[in-house]
Amino acid sequence: MSAVHLAGRRPARLRRIAWFAGVALSSGIGVPPPAVAAAQEADTLRLSDAIALAREGNPMLRAFRLRADAAHARIPQAGVLPDPVISFGLRNRPLDGFGADERMTANTFQIQQSLPWPGKLGAAERRESHLASAASLTAGEMEAQLVLRLKTAYYELAFRDRALGIMRTTRDLLREFLDVSNTLYSVGTGLQNDVLQAQVAVASMTEEITAAEQSRLAMAARLNALLGRGPEHGVPAVQLPDPGEALPRMEALMAQAAEGRPALRAARAEIRAAESAYETARRTLYPDLRLSADYAERPQFPDMLSFSVGFSVPLWAGSRQFPLRDEALARQAVAEATELDLRNETFARLAEARAESDRALGLHDLYSTSILPQARAAVESSLSAYRVGEVDFTTLVQNELTVNRYEIERVRLTASYHTAVAEIEALTGARPEVIR
Repeated sequence: MSAVHLAGRRPARLRRIAWFAGVALSSGIGVPPPAVAAAQEADTLRLSDAIALAREGNPMLRAFRLRADAAHARIPQAGVLPDPVISFGLRNRPLDGFGADERMTANTFQIQQSLPWPGKLGAAERRESHLASAASLTAGEMEAQLVLRLKTAYYELAFRDRALGIMRTTRDLLREFLDVSNTLYSVGTGLQNDVLQAQVAVASMTEEITAAEQSRLAMAARLNALLGRGPEHGVPAVQLPDPGEALPRMEALMAQAAEGRPALRAARAEIRAAESAYETARRTLYPDLRLSADYAERPQFPDMLSFSVGFSVPLWAGSRQFPLRDEALARQAVAEATELDLRNETFARLAEARAESDRALGLHDLYSTSILPQARAAVESSLSAYRVGEVDFTTLVQNELTVNRYEIERVRLTASYHTAVAEIEALTGARPEVIR
């Protein structure tokens, strides 16, 4: 084949590469045709399905729910009187004639009932009720954090899938560049260095793809763990929607979190439980009553009844009741400090997540409307310039790798936006449609 003939084919070859690059790059992440998209949707793990699986199968969430059930079972226990004590006895039996019936001899039946000071049982029951509410809300917080971790893993997996797609598309284009450099070198119009650079670029991209594939396997295993199943289960493709709009202002989010986050509501329930515990401890200085009734059966004489009333005496109040009251007061202060710290931490995390969502959304728009179109134009321009020998092969490859980097970064920003929104949802206790 003559050099003139090959030189005549060169523009057509480059135009084909330019067309391929334009199609691949203008498609962004790569949207399949409708028929292919429908087939892929059937083999896609949707986020709503993943959340349903996690809520049903995650063992730690189940443990928190069972703890809440146990806490609710303690409520009626705290509000009832102590069990009565029933006793039977033989009274005043003579030692020299155990079975003889004397005037003081009797077969006795006794029943005793303790009566705590008024308000003690009510305060104890209120404490258990608040603790049960806190346990239920803690289970809700656990569920919210589980959904957050699941969404974080889900969007990270979606990012890795799309990054792999971009890298494979870039590698295909680099292989086309390699074919061109080989063709030009074979006819003496190209440089061997161009061929070597193209081979290195293809090999480097293959290395990145291999590492990304292994990272994808690890992230799929993490997602399976959150779903409550083993790593042997395969995870199909996952969805990554486009970023939404800017989120509500921080003031609105803070108000929503203060009222809606389960952890904050649980902390307030813990405070109320500590207040009830203090009321119980304060009443330990008051005596508990003990009522007793005795029935004495005397076989040879008339039966007899006896009644008595007793009460506890806080004789060691300085070592028992007063320290108990001080302990309850200190626990109440601990609960209040814990709630305040959790509130401050919640608002700080809200501010961070809100700032991250704004950053991701703003940069995503910048990449989509400005940086990526310019980078793609630079590739097309370098293709045309390389065709006439005005640009070296290194510039062409670097421009394409720049587009690859920006495409991957744009997908990363999309995943970061959704992860930030997921954290705001968890911190505010709101449904996704309320946040957005």
